[in-house]
Amino acid sequence: MEKFSQIRRILIVILVLNWLVAFSKIIYGLITKCASMTADGVHSFADGASNVIGLVGIWVASKPSDQSHPYGHKKFETIATLGIAVVLFIAAFDIFRDAFLRIFTPVVPDVTIFSFAIILITMAINVFVMRYEHKKGHELTSDILICDSMHTRSDIFASMSVLITLVSISLGFAYLDVIVASLIALLIAKSGFDILKMSSKVLCDGSVIAASDIEAIVGNIPGVKSIHNIRTRGREDDVHVDLHVRVDADTRVDDAHKLSHLIAGTLKGKLSGVTDVIVHIEPNR
Repeated sequence: MEKFSQIRRILIVILVLNWLVAFSKIIYGLITKCASMTADGVHSFADGASNVIGLVGIWVASKPSDQSHPYGHKKFETIATLGIAVVLFIAAFDIFRDAFLRIFTPVVPDVTIFSFAIILITMAINVFVMRYEHKKGHELTSDILICDSMHTRSDIFASMSVLITLVSISLGFAYLDVIVASLIALLIAKSGFDILKMSSKVLCDGSVIAASDIEAIVGNIPGVKSIHNIRTRGREDDVHVDLHVRVDADTRVDDAHKLSHLIAGTLKGKLSGVTDVIVHIEPNR
């Protein structure tokens, strides 16, 4: 599918940019012994790892429906976002552990003009990646791109914290390096929880479209007396709708069948992302 091909190309480009940013921060952080810079680099490297997970998820999600998956494989893209959350949690734990160990073995980082230059340049790259990825995520209704842009957004906040830390260290407050590294860990963990919350809504069949919106559309179709028990589930680009419609008790079976098809077609035409509609026809008594 063209949609999945576009997402795949975007992820590959962003993967290259993320790892370029990550290696720049990690190498410089290790050379200068700056914990917050290294932590920020690990976070950026996790961005790249999440892109790899996204590529695998997109590859599976792009497969057409088959006998074992009659509804298709699109939810595998959502499942892949759970892998991004796991990567974030692991990165957060490693950074917090290293920051904790720095309390007992303090090291004063070497801060130079190059430290500020690397942070500012990588922040500019991340801002571009985040805005581009978020925009494309909504255009293509892609869970992977939206969640990955959230990941990149947390990287920007982390880099801002590092920038503040570098200023503090240059002024003689080296202990702030450990504090900010710990705050970065918490920020990364929060991004992981946000992704889990977003993914669970799809995987646990949370409501996608307001029942009132569906009722307003179906209620205007001739022959429909009332609507109830409206349910929706799925992804924004693959919404399944289930509803009960009451019609005149003397309605012929073939007319009721035509009405159900009209309702399904109308909902698919007026609500973006609706791919499947099940209409239960009931007599209005």
